[in-house]
Amino acid sequence: MSTTLAIVADFNPNAKSHAATNAAIAHCAAALGLAVKHDWIGTAEAASPAGLSRLATYDRIWAGPCSPYESMEGALSTIRLARERGIPLLGTCGGFQHLIIEFARNILGVADAEHGETSPDASRLFISRLACSLVGRAMTLTFPANSTLARIYGQTTAEEEYICNFGVNPDFIPQLQSGGLNILASDSEGAVRAVELPAHPFFIGTLFLPQHRSTPSNPHPLVSAFLRASS
Repeated sequence: MSTTLAIVADFNPNAKSHAATNAAIAHCAAALGLAVKHDWIGTAEAASPAGLSRLATYDRIWAGPCSPYESMEGALSTIRLARERGIPLLGTCGGFQHLIIEFARNILGVADAEHGETSPDASRLFISRLACSLVGRAMTLTFPANSTLARIYGQTTAEEEYICNFGVNPDFIPQLQSGGLNILASDSEGAVRAVELPAHPFFIGTLFLPQHRSTPSNPHPLVSAFLRASS
């Protein structure tokens, strides 16, 4: 069985998270007996009509880590495409952050929703600088019982790694939830670390990097679930 996957981010061969993304896809695909053809597509390409048309041909999309992106609009257009067309999407780290911005702008109607890394003086920072950096940290997550992540992991806690300085602004969490976004995970600091759009076939964002914990002998359950997801 085969599938195609577009990873939308600005590929850097020296970025640990990008190498880990490639490796996790290989681990999980092998364990699933799945042939996965994956391509990295830059955010500038994704911002163009031709780039979006190309993305629409893939079976699934990974909004990849590392930010700021070369084109924020390319990242947001990618996420919107996957959301509106029912294409399975996983967003990790920067992908998670931009999933929040896209949801705020296009579902909540907050046209000036912004990211603190690229627009630090904006009035509506749905993604803001964390009080304590998560770069290089591993933290224990808690998943609500019967949540999607609890089912995927087969448990209600897990330890995951981060490389980020920005996360969901807690001031806007009630607005995100009232708009239909589910909170899937929090950590010992009580902060939101994963979300999903429940009406979608697979639309999950994580501030943590599941690919960093994937190994050949222990493929990551979230990446595996993403590769199994059907549109």
